[in-house]
Amino acid sequence: MKERVLELLKRAKRPLGFGEIVSQMKLKGAEKRLLKKTLRALLKDGSVVRTRKGRYGIVEEMRLLKGYFEAHEEGYGFVIPETLGQRDIFVPPWATLGAMDGDRVIVRVENERKREGRIIRILQRAHKKVVGWLESSKGLWFVKPKRKGAKFTIYIPPRARKGAKKGDLVVAEVLTYPRDGGPATGRILKRLKEPEKPTDDIELIIDEFELSRRFPLGVTREAKILPSAPRRKDLKGRVDLSGLPTVTIDGERARDFDDAVSIIKREFGYTLYVHIADVGYYVPWDTAVDIEARRRGTSVYLPDRVIPMLPKALSENLCSLKPKVLRLSFTVEMDFSREGERIDVRFYPSAIKSNERMTYTDVKKILIDNDQDLRAKYDYLLENFETMAELTEILRHRRLARGSLDFDLPEPEVLLDIMGNPEDIVVAERNFAHMIIEEFMIAANEAVAEFLYEKGVPSIYRVHAEPEPDKLEEVVKVLRAVTGSRYRKMSPSELPKVLVSVRDTPLEDLINYIVLRSLKQARYSTENIGHFGLASKCYTHFTSPIRRYPDLVVHRVLRQVLSGKSLPMKESKWEELLQEIAFHSSRTERVADDVEREAVKALRAWFMKDKVGEEFDAKVVSVSPYSLRVRLKDYFVEGIIHVSYMGDDYYIFDEQHLQLKGKRTKKQYRLGDEIKVKVLRVDLVEREVIFGILD
Repeated sequence: MKERVLELLKRAKRPLGFGEIVSQMKLKGAEKRLLKKTLRALLKDGSVVRTRKGRYGIVEEMRLLKGYFEAHEEGYGFVIPETLGQRDIFVPPWATLGAMDGDRVIVRVENERKREGRIIRILQRAHKKVVGWLESSKGLWFVKPKRKGAKFTIYIPPRARKGAKKGDLVVAEVLTYPRDGGPATGRILKRLKEPEKPTDDIELIIDEFELSRRFPLGVTREAKILPSAPRRKDLKGRVDLSGLPTVTIDGERARDFDDAVSIIKREFGYTLYVHIADVGYYVPWDTAVDIEARRRGTSVYLPDRVIPMLPKALSENLCSLKPKVLRLSFTVEMDFSREGERIDVRFYPSAIKSNERMTYTDVKKILIDNDQDLRAKYDYLLENFETMAELTEILRHRRLARGSLDFDLPEPEVLLDIMGNPEDIVVAERNFAHMIIEEFMIAANEAVAEFLYEKGVPSIYRVHAEPEPDKLEEVVKVLRAVTGSRYRKMSPSELPKVLVSVRDTPLEDLINYIVLRSLKQARYSTENIGHFGLASKCYTHFTSPIRRYPDLVVHRVLRQVLSGKSLPMKESKWEELLQEIAFHSSRTERVADDVEREAVKALRAWFMKDKVGEEFDAKVVSVSPYSLRVRLKDYFVEGIIHVSYMGDDYYIFDEQHLQLKGKRTKKQYRLGDEIKVKVLRVDLVEREVIFGILD
């Protein structure tokens, strides 16, 4: 019925009333009741909207878009459309319809040129619980969310306070949502302690973002009945690769091992084996484990813990490609010429036994530092490592030559002591061993994506659109301000040259960051539009099914194609399901990124708490009309300098040169400037470090 109704509405050149649909579909009796039920379901999932006159129409045909609302502190926000190729829609404060950050909505585009719109319907609410402070005004009680961007309050009736007092940090359950200008209402579930130590702040962040610490009972029950190791019957129909020299290469703190690699040097070039944990074999569609993994979408990696997508019985044991034990895998076997061209590829279920659990640090010491002790320890694998290094150089050179963006942005790594307190914040190392795994995983992902695309089977792709012209204008503005370049306009194809031009210069980090900020976020989609950042015509995520749900879906699609089995449901329903999974996974990925950033911010603030009054060398990494953002040289710590703290003059923002300039002294603070700063205070609530400038 659902497909028939949608097909009829798509064929119609205008919205149709209920009677018209009944007439055109020639429905009677029970079928009319089924139609009512179907229309309610279509309204609920946002496929159809109902006009004021009671007619039903297709969303896309009525200048309407579905997407997620990203709220801003000032009350306005943006709708991120589900439809590829659509730019974000700006929603002014008076047009949000009470939407909260993360809500799934329908927006009507009211100004195409400005990409401005109005939310006309809220399809799905993102928040069931909110962490915030209980406040009171004129006898009314309300919770103000702690999370930035959550620009709303929740009214708490007197009987729902549960003894909480003004100023208490609480968890509130949302009972009704904002409507017709009225506030959301809720009740207090529990009072929270203000964080007394860094681990308390991490717990608070988990609550703020409503992450699930535990798995539902049905999931743990399913996980418990799984075998602890592959059984003889599990090996049936698999290629036995247990005798092939194989290694995993990961970080020191990694617990789940999705991927392992093997390589053989051939007369024609190289045969590369990328073995990926065969999670799909143990987790069928629509089991309790699968449904919970789909809901979570991704694992979340915090400095002191992992909130996994799958139960530990799977993620850290049965599916993890541990050394010296037999594990089930899905292998992508690729033949490359000496020039790095892929000349053949094979996909098949396999069984492997990893020889060693290698770390990036040790592989780098073996290949780059020529560490004799490690070379002796792993002498039986030396030839393999050196062959991997050869192929990596060839693949990397080939990828950059086709226009792939080569970012090497520094990322913070928080080092914790045994009590979970931050003892240092450093630049996370990215060495040649990281590049080996990056190149091999990119090669496998491209091979799988191209195979499925050529077969024409519906699947999920990892896509990345070109940057918008106005974003490139911002890059040009920065380049002219900090490098004196004469760029006036820039095309997307010129971005790789920009990155190469600043490599190994003091401006490298800054320009890399500015270019990255100009790019759209990569996302998941059932429509293949290519991946701009990788300069790839066809790309997917296949290599991390333990920690990313789309990878698990792609595994299932590939297995289905290789076995010659038909789709598990009608093609239209299958595509609809994949679209839902793709968009939901894109959303959960953004949330995970936000959580991970907030955790680093919190630990950064705790780390600097005892350094108030200390002086440091720093670099200006951002300039706005109200502040400078600086990064310290001694620690990978960022903080802000408010203009109000720059008391030696009145500073005016010069947008053309991206600098703050003193009215009287003409003193200038520009991107990339090196300055001396002093820690004035640390705001643990806002998780921010505030600096002052030293003359």
